[in-house]
Amino acid sequence: MYKQVSARLPDAMVVAIDSAASQMRRSRAEIIRLAIEHYLEDYDDLSVALDRIQDPNDPVLDWEEVRCDLFSSD
Repeated sequence: MYKQVSARLPDAMVVAIDSAASQMRRSRAEIIRLAIEHYLEDYDDLSVALDRIQDPNDPVLDWEEVRCDLFSSD
């Protein structure tokens, strides 16, 4: 099920959306929907990354130690 949402966009952005829609042979609504989907996927990935960075149980590795371990093991 879809719900209609409206937003006010600058004229230049609407021109860019219409241009992309024309080149991709899609509707303006499809381009906007795809853009929002991509944004939300990136936002989810960023949220997961931030959670992992802030996790006190996730060890932080020192690059110099890792590098020395990698190059010293024969």
